[in-house]
Formats: sequence, C-alpha cells, structure tokens
Amino acid sequence: MNGQVVRARRGVYANCPVDDLDALQALLLCLPSEAMLSRHTAARLHGFGVLSEGAVHVQLPPEIPKPRLPGLVVHHAALPVEPVLVSGLPCVPAARCAVDLARTARRLDALPVLDAAVRAGAVCRDDLIEEVLAHRALPGVRQARSLVPLVDGRAECRQESQLRLVLIDGGLPVPESQVWVLDGEGIRRFRLDLGYRERQIGIEYDGLSHLNRDRLRYDRDRANWLAAEGWTMRYFTDRDLYRRPAHIVTTIRALLP
Repeated sequence: MNGQVVRARRGVYANCPVDDLDALQALLLCLPSEAMLSRHTAARLHGFGVLSEGAVHVQLPPEIPKPRLPGLVVHHAALPVEPVLVSGLPCVPAARCAVDLARTARRLDALPVLDAAVRAGAVCRDDLIEEVLAHRALPGVRQARSLVPLVDGRAECRQESQLRLVLIDGGLPVPESQVWVLDGEGIRRFRLDLGYRERQIGIEYDGLSHLNRDRLRYDRDRANWLAAEGWTMRYFTDRDLYRRPAHIVTTIRALLP
C-alpha cells in the first residue's frame, strides 16, 4: 500500500488492508490477554455461524472487569475453559460455544446452532452431551439438554432445523431430514427437506431462492413427478414458520394417521 497506514482499531494500525480476521485480532489486542472469542463470533469461526449478530462476543474470567468498547459484548465465564486457536485467534472450544448459544438463544434458534455445529464437523453429539453435563447448574441448560437428543447434522439450513422443531414441539413424530426419493430403477431422483417416508409425505421450506424463474420451473417439474409417484407434498414459507407455526402442525397432523 505504498507505506499507507490503515487504522484497524483505535490505537491499532496496520500497513495493509484489514479483513474481518484482522479486525478481530486488532480488537483482541485492546483486551486483556485472557479474552477469547465466544458465542456468535466463535460460532462463525468454527463454521456454524447460523445466527447473525453485529457485535463481537468475547469471554473473560469473572474476576476481570468487563471492558467497554463499541460493538463489543463481554461475557463472564461461569466455567473455566482453555481457548483453542481458530484462524490464529483464541476462541471458546466448539462444544462450549454451541452449548452456550443453545442455552441462551431462543429455542427456535438454538436447535439450528446445534445442527449446524454437527454438520460442520466441529462437534459430535457425544461432545454436546458431555458439555451439557458440565453446564448442569447454569441458566438455560434445561433447554440445551432437551435439544441435544434432537440434533440432526443433515439439516442444510436454519429454517429447515426450525421447521423440524416446530413439528416435534407440536407433538408430531420426528421427521426424517434430507429424504431421498428414488425412481423405479432405484436411482436417487429428488431430495426433500423433511419427510415421513413410510407415509410418502414430504415437507419443504420455500425461501427466496425459490422465486427464481428457473428454480420455479424446476420445482414445478419436481412437484408433478412426486405427485405421480404417490407423494403428498406440503410447502411452507417464512410467514408460516415465524407467524403461524400452529398452521404447520395442523396441516401435517391432518396427513398422518
């Protein structure tokens, strides 16, 4: 940059363009050495950042006062933990990060975090079970404990996890995730978000990607083929998921014996 200096953070400067990792490193230089990235921020670095959060989250031991900096959220650690390095930055370990979010986020957002953590390969179910046991005296651990048995790393997006949870919390059987439908020759033809294979019931979340004209044509061809093969399909949107979840449960319950 021809010697040009870039301000990465107040009091911290660099002689090259600053990316997100550089900005986090600059922030950590302004904090006590015990600070480690946590919650939403650590989840993103670990590969399961499905919950958006503009602030940077860090964790400190309880005896260290919380610094006050713009865009910073500081959590005092209730349990001791050793940091791990992710992209060269000290982070709360993946299992601790996932369970911290699972016990503090609203229930509908907590399961997507756990699903995504497993899907990313950052943790396995046993890691989560062990971590929940360590959190047994902390607020919100009951929610995390109830969600760990429902974790499914096959879920491909936050809304799919949320749709599955709505069905389970509505008292319906646990649907299968990422259901492959085979043609008459046993070849995989289409994959459904959720389904009850024995009843040939498929359940899909329609997001913004389904508004594309080419995608709409594909969806119509797929819907027609599935109907001809005896599948009953039901499609839900963000309006159903976030404003009228009872409608989802009622709709699917009517199709089940």
